[in-house]
Amino acid sequence: MSKVVQSKNFKYIVLALLFLGWCLGNLDRFVMNYAIVGITQDLGLSASAQGIILSSFFLGYAIMQIPGGALADRFGYRKVILVSVFAWSIFTILTGSAWSLFSLIFVRFLFGIGEGSFFPSGSKAIATTFPINQRSSAMSIMLASGAIMGVVTPILTSQALETIGWRPLFYIIGAVGILVTILMFFLLREPAQPLQSAAVPAPKEKVPFKVVLKTPMIWNLFIGYFSIYAVNWGLQSWMPTYMVNVRGLDMTQMGLLSAIPAVISIFTMLLSGYILDRIPAGKDRIIASVFGICVALFLYLMSTAGSIAMFITHQTIVTALAGFISTLIISKSLKTMPETVVATANGFINTGAQLAGFLTPMLIGFLVEASGGSYTAAFVMLIAFAVICSASLMLSRRSDKIKPTDIQPTTV
Repeated sequence: MSKVVQSKNFKYIVLALLFLGWCLGNLDRFVMNYAIVGITQDLGLSASAQGIILSSFFLGYAIMQIPGGALADRFGYRKVILVSVFAWSIFTILTGSAWSLFSLIFVRFLFGIGEGSFFPSGSKAIATTFPINQRSSAMSIMLASGAIMGVVTPILTSQALETIGWRPLFYIIGAVGILVTILMFFLLREPAQPLQSAAVPAPKEKVPFKVVLKTPMIWNLFIGYFSIYAVNWGLQSWMPTYMVNVRGLDMTQMGLLSAIPAVISIFTMLLSGYILDRIPAGKDRIIASVFGICVALFLYLMSTAGSIAMFITHQTIVTALAGFISTLIISKSLKTMPETVVATANGFINTGAQLAGFLTPMLIGFLVEASGGSYTAAFVMLIAFAVICSASLMLSRRSDKIKPTDIQPTTV
């Protein structure tokens, strides 16, 4: 049985498993940003081909966000999460077997399809097991896995890539994923009765997805998440190559320095969830909007930094501010959407982020190749996205949420 009586520590067990699963998911994604240097050398690929490889995952991931959320809303988060973790682990193994540009693009696309259901299903799990005043904190813990993997991945993979190579590394990570799937099969459960709150409709009430799409706040969050993740994935996917090719670092130096922003972001990500659960409604979006402008400013300072020390300092600040903004955006819908549609709504919002993940690395690849190896145009693009994010959050109003008149009784 997947449904169990909710115990005192039930929600923490669920959160721990979500955290573990998303650590693995981020590791599987991040390792490609470092392995791509060796892959492009082995397969003789251009900068534009590198961008397409990095983007192919996000196309599949984006496509699966809304369907994955709908599946979780209909069948429960447990089944969807188990299938998702197992599927992406298999495609991680297959990544190590790629022999050409086409095969690599195809496998990474299927990898994205496999992993695409996890995040909306995880959002469903948090909304189902945590009260409203704890959901930002719970989401920040789940999201902090990305920051932690940002520390672990460059340190581990930079050494592993130089010793065992990229193919065995993907085999090992995929095998670990299968073991995590088995662990979740035995430990991950769903509550017998989801939490109910006066702030959102009861679980038996139905909200049509078209009503969600007509909510202005949802579109503002979609645009904001697209924009801030264009910055996030633009930096994460191309900074390793930039630091090696432009700043002249070797793989080990690059790996160690890349870990610095991620270490700081672990604490800022966790702190952001704690703060967001305590900020009065309406103030959070104003603070995040100001942070968006600050992200744009420090991106400019990154591009003009005269030393690697200043470059890493500015990147660390960008990462910390972007983490706060990301936590605000993705936890806001958890506090305003009915639980019957929260996974689908968050899947839609997260689609924006993954479309950014699909487009940004590819666009940067073309910009770098067109400019003869210069990253100036790429930084200008990221700065523009930070400004767009700031504007979208400022325009997001707390009143822009589902109204009681939009809720329909469930028909049997």
